[in-house]
Amino acid sequence: MATDVHRPVTDRAAPRAPHPQREARQAPFAVRVDGLNRSFDGRAVIGDLHLTIQAGEFVALLGRSGCGKSTLLRILAGLDRDIEGTVLVPRRKAVAFQAPRLMPWKRVWRNVLLGLPGRPERAVAERALAEVGLSHRAQAWPKTLSGGEAQRASLARALVREPDLLLLDEPFGALDALTRVTAQRLVGELWQRRGCAVLLVTHDVEEAVLLADRVLVMDDGVIAHEQPVDLPRPRDIADPRFAALRTRLLERLGVDATAA
Repeated sequence: MATDVHRPVTDRAAPRAPHPQREARQAPFAVRVDGLNRSFDGRAVIGDLHLTIQAGEFVALLGRSGCGKSTLLRILAGLDRDIEGTVLVPRRKAVAFQAPRLMPWKRVWRNVLLGLPGRPERAVAERALAEVGLSHRAQAWPKTLSGGEAQRASLARALVREPDLLLLDEPFGALDALTRVTAQRLVGELWQRRGCAVLLVTHDVEEAVLLADRVLVMDDGVIAHEQPVDLPRPRDIADPRFAALRTRLLERLGVDATAA
């Protein structure tokens, strides 16, 4: 899949090199981060972090609370620019958070179009809503949606941007168990159909192994561990290989796998 021209979020700490846009246009990656640093009030949250995500790759990011996962995602989304280092991301990217962040005074289809340039037609929103199985709620007010429906509307709002990079910040965290399984399946199907790169920030090890090509563990502001997930899809949580990967990742997180 060809990606759009990437742009550097910042390159203050980067050495002089070939023009990053020209380099990125030729490269098969969706994200490249070199020497990223981010501090808050003098406290380093991310320190000399390096990360590459290939075009079309699904990557899950695990880590304890406060390790810098969401900060990294916000930087990749362009929402935090007070950084040092080089960050290359596609021009076409979209983000969905745990809270759907729908505007209550706008109907669902209008929420889907929020932030799009120009004057996109309702049909654009309806196509995205159909893709997430929410066509019948296009005219609804956000307050009438269930938690799962609101999260699907948030995904539709991301999809209308035709992203080369989809950033997901614990999008299933507030859902009940059954709705969560349905939402996970939907994201997996959308990724396979769209072919964009995905970075999923999650606390759920099982979710990471279920969805990702590669699982990263973040600790003390760096990528401390990388685990490829070489299991056929669709994945079966009863597969002993699945259980072994889950146990290995829990151990990396300092969790007793027998008690989890």
